[in-house]
Amino acid sequence: MAGLLLEGGAMRGLFTTGIIDVFMENGISFDTIVGVSAGAAFGCNYKSGQAGRALRYNLRFCKDPRYCSVRSLIKTGDIYGAEFCYHTIPDELDVFDREAFNASPIKFYAVCTDVETGEAVYHLCDKADDECMEWIRASASMPLVSKPVKIGDRLYLDGGMADSIPMEFIINQGCKKNVVILTQPREYTKQKASKMPLFRFSLRKYPNMIKSIENRHINYNQSRELVFSEEKEGRAFVICPDEPLPIKRIEHDPEVLRQVYELGRKTALRQLDDVKSFLNE
Repeated sequence: MAGLLLEGGAMRGLFTTGIIDVFMENGISFDTIVGVSAGAAFGCNYKSGQAGRALRYNLRFCKDPRYCSVRSLIKTGDIYGAEFCYHTIPDELDVFDREAFNASPIKFYAVCTDVETGEAVYHLCDKADDECMEWIRASASMPLVSKPVKIGDRLYLDGGMADSIPMEFIINQGCKKNVVILTQPREYTKQKASKMPLFRFSLRKYPNMIKSIENRHINYNQSRELVFSEEKEGRAFVICPDEPLPIKRIEHDPEVLRQVYELGRKTALRQLDDVKSFLNE
């Protein structure tokens, strides 16, 4: 079985989008896809077969205050407008192909963090209904600029807080060959969160969530070690930028978005034959 693992990173995810669009255009398929945060929000288009869609709606709406703005944060509690981003756009303005998503045999997981336990939750999105959109929204709901997303009787936030690079999870799904797309360079090492006082205040009702964020840099760096260990053993193919991506976590300049997307495309095209060889070995 072949797996695709998509790290988050907010708008660094446009780099990932460029790569997966090239994969789709060249008929590269996977049995399982695991997306975290932006990796889930953009990666779901792989299962629906919609190359180009994530770039298209980001370019179209990046300056729209309904999509992402301080106004949205003040008005709704979410910097990325929940109703507009996860319902209006996919239902009306740039339609998400729910039928194709449902018909695809790919297993697609969105990774979230349970706010009360601080633990990662790996949700199998097998039907593109409104609840599926809420799981994807939860996966990409960054603390401090998003409200916890209630699904059933539980609250969830960004999956990257508990498991930014779920390598162990995708291995445990039986995937023997895994392509891993990272949005930071190989030499990157995550440091302890600089905004811990804000996290502690904002999430003061949820001590386990605070603990996960405090330990995030440790878990993240350990996950990267596992990724590169798997690569050394020939079980993973890692794609990442050569240097830090020239984009902010929240970005309103369409030219910057397109630049990072094109960088992803160039990176994928450069390594396309090697990816195919890896998956077909």
